[in-house]
Amino acid sequence: MTEELVAYAREAFGWDDDAVVSPGRRGALGQVWRVDTGGVSYALKEIFGGPPPEALVEAELTFARRAAGAGVRLPAGHPARDGRHVVEAPGGAWLRLYDWIDLRPVDLAAPATPGELGALLARLHRCAPATATEPTGAPTGAPTGEPPAAWYHRAPAPHEWERAAASGAAWAARLGERLATVPELCAAVGPADPAELIVCHRDLHPENVLAGPGGELVVVDWDQLGPAAPGRELARALFDWFCDPVPELGAMRVMYEAYVRAGGPGRITEPADFSMLVASRLNFLLAQTRVALDPRAERRHREWAEREIDEALRIMPTPRALAEVLELVRR
Repeated sequence: MTEELVAYAREAFGWDDDAVVSPGRRGALGQVWRVDTGGVSYALKEIFGGPPPEALVEAELTFARRAAGAGVRLPAGHPARDGRHVVEAPGGAWLRLYDWIDLRPVDLAAPATPGELGALLARLHRCAPATATEPTGAPTGAPTGEPPAAWYHRAPAPHEWERAAASGAAWAARLGERLATVPELCAAVGPADPAELIVCHRDLHPENVLAGPGGELVVVDWDQLGPAAPGRELARALFDWFCDPVPELGAMRVMYEAYVRAGGPGRITEPADFSMLVASRLNFLLAQTRVALDPRAERRHREWAEREIDEALRIMPTPRALAEVLELVRR
């Protein structure tokens, strides 16, 4: 983080002059920095690109309060001195401030992990607030009142892959192999019934659900908050946690059963319930190929995109895997 940005953040959030900033985790949409000042530690998130809409920030804060009240551990957000939760900084950056929690990756091999994850997702779905509505009372799905984002229910068109597949990049041949399965993979992908939508986190993978100091699960990075059918978020979560490099059907079964026992409202009953998983994985992969091939992108963003492409190709679900998991949960 540049000295100019540190100085601006110090003024915006009222930190002492002794504030020390050090790098933390980064994701597709932002870099987290640890700030130590006045004996307190904070997580300062530098958001890449434009700011989240004000209505979305308010929806996030509302959901976070409800989730915390339901026993979900998460870092609390803090406003700037002027009351804003999103602050524009020099150089086009946008900043948000949260509590810092010492976190570590969840132990995927621990016998209790699948059950704990299922119970956590059920708790989030049970306390989810209603989605926004039109003046007529019909649900729009999104907290901001907009239609649900196509990212979660529409896969890229075949022509959108042409540049990446023909790029000659180190990953282009692997991409071409995976694209051969895409038509079958996407056969049932489509939008959910609006009546089923609730407000969901929509990004509950292992980098956003971490272990706290006492081993408790902590949910971070709520930037993708929005509408989803709970069964579809459940289907994606099974693969987000237990599919690298191949689906772990035993762990998926335990997670699914724990979700049901804990009162989670979602169910996986048909191939369309994998729409969120398939569409978001493919859209994310396409977005990273574009960053990796963009000569105008910063080097740090291109390098990060290359790593994400490698992982996305490795964990891309196959039609057979979807069929196996569907049969598993039906039993």
